[in-house]
Amino acid sequence: MRRITQHLPPAYAGRLFDAQAAGATEQQLQRIAAEGWQEIYFKDRGRRAADLEVEFTDIDYIELDF
Repeated sequence: MRRITQHLPPAYAGRLFDAQAAGATEQQLQRIAAEGWQEIYFKDRGRRAADLEVEFTDIDYIELDF
């Protein structure tokens, strides 16, 4: 289990809001969020783990602030 306290990049936050407004499913929203955290947290904005792909699975808890 991993606890991540990280800001989602604005471009991905915007994509989340747009997708939600367009009626995206929970799974689609999770994919967008995972892409954002993949870039900012795991890949460190392109500085490492270039081939890594992240997906949300078995989420125990998530808290979002806007």
